[in-house]
Amino acid sequence: MASAKVGFIGLGSMGLGMASSLLRAGFQVQAYDLAMKRFNECGGKITSTAADASKDAAVVVIMVTNSNQVDNVLFGTNGAISGLSNGSVIVLCSTVSPAYVQKLGKSLTGEKNILLVDAPVSGGFARAASGGLTIMPSGASEALEKARPVLSAMSEKLFIVEDGIGAGSKVKMVNQLLAGVHIAAAAEAMVLGARAGINTRILYDIISNAAGSSWVFADRVPQMVNGDYTPHSALNIFVKDLGIVLDEAKSLAFPLPLTAIAHQQFIHGSACGYGEEADAAIVKIWQRTAGVNVVALDEGYSPEQIAHKVITISNTVEHIGFIGLGAMGFGMATQLIKSNYHVCGFDVYEPTLSRFAKEGGLTGRSPAEVAKGAEVLIVMVTNEKQAESALFGDGGAVAALSDGASIVLCSTVSPGFIKELEKRLADERRDLQLVDAPVSGGVVKAASGKLTIMAAGTDEALNRTGAILSALSEKLYIIKGGAGAGSSVKMVNQLLAGVHIASAAEAMAFGARLGLNTQNLFDIISNASGNSWMFGNRVPHMLENDYTPHSAIDIFVKDLGIVLHESRGLKIPLHITAAAHQQFLLSSAAGWGRLDDAAVVKIFEKLTGVNVEAKLPVLPKEETLKSLPPEWHVDPTEEIHRLEDNGVAKTLVVLDDDPTGTQTVHGVTVLTEWSFESLVQQFRKRPSCFFILTNSRALSTEKAILLTKEICTNVKIAAASVENIGYTVVLRGDSTLRGHFPEEADAAASVIGETDAWILCPFFLQGGRYTISDVHYVADGNRLVPAGRTEFAKDAAFGYKASNLREWVEEKTKGRVSATSVASVSIETIRNGGPDAVCQQLSNLQKGSVCVVNAASERDVSVFAAGMIKAEIKGKRFLCRTAASFVSARIGIKPKDAITPRELGIFGKQNGGLIVVGSYVPKTTKQVEELKAQCGHFLKSIEVRVDAIALKSEKEREEEINRTVELADIFLKSRNDTLVITSRELVKGSSASESLAINSKVSSALVEIVRRIQIRPRYLLAKGGITSSDLATKAMGARHAEVVGQALAGVPLWQLGPESRHPGVPYIVFPGNVGGNDALAQVVKNWSPPARPSTRDLLLEAERGGYAVGAFNVYNLEAVSAVVAAAEAEKSPAILQIHPSALKHGGLPLVACCVSAAEHAAVPITVHIDHATDKKELIETLEMGVDSVMVDGSHLPFSENVSYTKYITDMAHVKGMTVEAELGRLSGTEDNITVEEYEAKLTDLTQAEEFLSQTGVDALAVCIGNVHGKYPPTGPNLKLDLLKELHFLASRKGVMLVLHGASGLSEELVKACIDFGVRKFNVNTEVRSAYMNALQTPKKDLIDVMSFARESMQAVVAEKMHIFGSAGKAY
Repeated sequence: MASAKVGFIGLGSMGLGMASSLLRAGFQVQAYDLAMKRFNECGGKITSTAADASKDAAVVVIMVTNSNQVDNVLFGTNGAISGLSNGSVIVLCSTVSPAYVQKLGKSLTGEKNILLVDAPVSGGFARAASGGLTIMPSGASEALEKARPVLSAMSEKLFIVEDGIGAGSKVKMVNQLLAGVHIAAAAEAMVLGARAGINTRILYDIISNAAGSSWVFADRVPQMVNGDYTPHSALNIFVKDLGIVLDEAKSLAFPLPLTAIAHQQFIHGSACGYGEEADAAIVKIWQRTAGVNVVALDEGYSPEQIAHKVITISNTVEHIGFIGLGAMGFGMATQLIKSNYHVCGFDVYEPTLSRFAKEGGLTGRSPAEVAKGAEVLIVMVTNEKQAESALFGDGGAVAALSDGASIVLCSTVSPGFIKELEKRLADERRDLQLVDAPVSGGVVKAASGKLTIMAAGTDEALNRTGAILSALSEKLYIIKGGAGAGSSVKMVNQLLAGVHIASAAEAMAFGARLGLNTQNLFDIISNASGNSWMFGNRVPHMLENDYTPHSAIDIFVKDLGIVLHESRGLKIPLHITAAAHQQFLLSSAAGWGRLDDAAVVKIFEKLTGVNVEAKLPVLPKEETLKSLPPEWHVDPTEEIHRLEDNGVAKTLVVLDDDPTGTQTVHGVTVLTEWSFESLVQQFRKRPSCFFILTNSRALSTEKAILLTKEICTNVKIAAASVENIGYTVVLRGDSTLRGHFPEEADAAASVIGETDAWILCPFFLQGGRYTISDVHYVADGNRLVPAGRTEFAKDAAFGYKASNLREWVEEKTKGRVSATSVASVSIETIRNGGPDAVCQQLSNLQKGSVCVVNAASERDVSVFAAGMIKAEIKGKRFLCRTAASFVSARIGIKPKDAITPRELGIFGKQNGGLIVVGSYVPKTTKQVEELKAQCGHFLKSIEVRVDAIALKSEKEREEEINRTVELADIFLKSRNDTLVITSRELVKGSSASESLAINSKVSSALVEIVRRIQIRPRYLLAKGGITSSDLATKAMGARHAEVVGQALAGVPLWQLGPESRHPGVPYIVFPGNVGGNDALAQVVKNWSPPARPSTRDLLLEAERGGYAVGAFNVYNLEAVSAVVAAAEAEKSPAILQIHPSALKHGGLPLVACCVSAAEHAAVPITVHIDHATDKKELIETLEMGVDSVMVDGSHLPFSENVSYTKYITDMAHVKGMTVEAELGRLSGTEDNITVEEYEAKLTDLTQAEEFLSQTGVDALAVCIGNVHGKYPPTGPNLKLDLLKELHFLASRKGVMLVLHGASGLSEELVKACIDFGVRKFNVNTEVRSAYMNALQTPKKDLIDVMSFARESMQAVVAEKMHIFGSAGKAY
């Protein structure tokens, strides 16, 4: 578009330069103005009317003085409208009211559908001529896009202002407010300095490098000092512009006191006849009324050259006393220590002295104590009263000073106080020298030795102290005029600084009332003529609502009080300064005096209800997501698979800065070491993806950089050795933006070479992380909270402020990559244009770009991934910094259900699971609290004291580790899930590196604890990224692992490799910031041993699996342990069955033994009371904690059997117990109870149906020819047809069939019974026989007899389990 035709109307001081910039950019510019000759000389085309200037032009720029002129050039005779084509764009750069712009925009829409861009400019005529303006356009997106090339050609900084047409003019109003006040304040300041006897050119040079500087001061004061008022920007312009501001404020009922006073001064200047002169001519009002001339006289000296000479010949000083270690003083004193001076400091605040001692300083208990022996005494206190007290009060310094010592007073005091102090010191007649050396620059510059110091005094005093002043300053000025001259300069500086703070507050509050985004407003003004040193330094405090006092409001109450006091004596009226002083007084009266001086903005917030704080709003999640365009209509996963299968897509090499990055994938390998051989082996498999666990988030920045370079070097070499393998490096980082960015990306790029773009994609659905309109959000319930407002942004090592990812990049790169240069793929592009639109945008990025990916669903990320693959196929290379969701989307992995222990072959109660918690994020603490609340009844907890392992002696650390290991081994062996958790108080260092060092000590202690635990846990759960990485690699010795899936959404589940300490152990990697408060409890409950099942559960599972469960009669400990051991060995369910005779013999201890054995078994086992015939005994049995009972009323008449069975069944079901009953009667003998053959009877089908309907039993023991004890020599004669019919009947009622007398049945017969529905076999005789036979074998000791008997019974039980088909069926 550089050769396109542009119309330009208005060739004034600014317009001519702007039009010339367009010519240099290659545009054809046809212009109209009354002063056309100048533009003709520049090579532009001159037209005779505005209509001619706009003819055939796609864009017309208007830069006239006011709205009347705009109307005239547009709609007047031969106006531009008549020459404009349909769909043309008008760029209005004039300063007019927002209301006028909005009205004009509506009227132009009806005129040939002409588009309007509201594009006010700032920067002055020189920048206009060089194309260096700041432009703040607003309007419809179509209009902005068409106008962008023209705007870019005229500007150095282009800020698009959102919120539609007129928003740009609102920003310009705020800028003009500041610029107007700053011009008026500069005039007051220069007049005061001139009256105080300071050469104004020297004053200008000093203030330009101090806190009182501003864009206007630097640009306009030279006109005042030179007396040159050539009107590049006329005084009447500010009469008009501030009038627009005040009219708007009036309509909003918003007070602007400083603006109103400045406006009156410009009106005064206009009334005096200076309206057509430069706006700097406002200073002539004072020249006229007070007889002060600010035009500089050349005195023939340079304050900096004198300073250089003084430093060169300065005396050598070793011992310095320092009084006043406040915010500025502390930094200054520690800077002197760094400069190898011996500094003894004093402050009334005791903790400050302790801090100073830690920095290497000496401390005194009084001013006199620090003054004793000091060659130079520096005083940096708040006010004259404190200086008086420190020097001459009780314990004062002057009396203790050695003769010939020097005093450097850096406090802001009045020139009169300085002169009086010099006189008092001279009266001491001890050769005590005074240097008047006020400072400027703020806390940060004080600590880095970069202050601006304006020093004055005798030559002798300056020669003694020059080197010290140099150590504290970046700019040192020696001012002629003796003591008091330095304070006069500082007084002028403070006048400007105070007014600039107060006007910044007024401006930002007004901007908030106008509905502007205050962060964006700050960014724009910082690059425009309204900027000042104080605006750039103090407004961030307002935006952050952080009023930690670096310089308190009461300081300016005092400093501006000094200014006004001096001005009274000098008879100089200071209208704006007085108004600013009143604002600081008002703030102090409101109780904010000790807050940072930026808190003066709270006046406006309190009175008008605005909020300047630049917080992005918390959004309603559901409504926000619904407001987005519909998702792309095609799932791109299949397309991604096709590209993967065809070998077109590159292998993803994911460098994971902690193990939680695998939280969305499965079937993927994780390497914990990155040797050349391991990487080659992976590349040869040609996987779509593999992970390398770096754990770099736990490292210092320096170590993370070296590690990233090492890994990328190995990856590069390994890939080169495998034919036809392409790869893309993904730096998987935290979805809440923590980690080593941009350092790791820089390190990777330095090895793999420059890429076309860095891709930033922190979206992570499972963690509730969304990126919308470039802002990254963290879901909290139904709220979307900007990431910068969450606890994650306060991370001790990786904290940040910005939620907008463009601004986050600028913040993290420390301005190397500006927010405006960061590209982004919008949700609209992804959802409306699909992969092809993404590919096109990525392909068009400038090389070396940073690109943000917006996403609010997994489909969004998949669409982006498909588009990225297509761009890579075209030859583009990318380096990605992403969260976990990008990886799974990029390789086309679909989520699957959470993995259960059973899927990994973990059944019943094995050793306890081990849960290790090291993460300190608040979410983790809440999750642990909920874990204890929900699982405390079975969970053992061990707290590891952080102070003992991180801060105390090595001996105490070792004791704490050993205590934890000992308890953990005991608990795990006892099959208790065990929580090992660090104490919850967060211990931080004084710096990011110290915090990382403490974290490292805690992590290494947890590693040592897990490494020393001897018992193999059923599973290992590590909470927190650093913790999980260290435990896997250092404690468990894993070199690689397979990602099986997830234990919960967003919670990876690994199985460790064969080289690890516990091969195959399930390893749950639980991120510190994932899930709701109950997420950890949910996983632990899912992975805890299943609750002891009911007997009905066992039988129902057998019904589903087509097998039967053995119920083995037990009489003693050996029998119980034999059944449990067999069940665990064969992975089979089983029933411990107690006969009434055994119950009479063993009593409650036998029952307790069975119940305990069942509870601690690694497989499902229940306890059953068999053949209970006595009602009273049976009722007592129900209270013993068994799982099921057999109600044996088979000896009773049918009706009584029904009644008896129903009675007990109802009672048992209330307790959740399973009930078995018998219908028919078995012959034979069991436990000395005999049923004669003539008493036996088969189960009657008709009775069975009635019995089951009326009793509600769960299981029915049938009589089909089976017997208790031994079968006759002829063998069993079972009625299988009857069994089949009974099964048909029982299955309709949901009742399981039981067969007593299984001893002696052949395997074939047993299997036939199973086929016909038997789900429980009672086994007694064969087990008893094995026990009795074992007792016949001689053994040396009772223990040997017991062991042999148990083994004999175990063998029989195991054999039966195989016959019943239950082996391997434990669940």
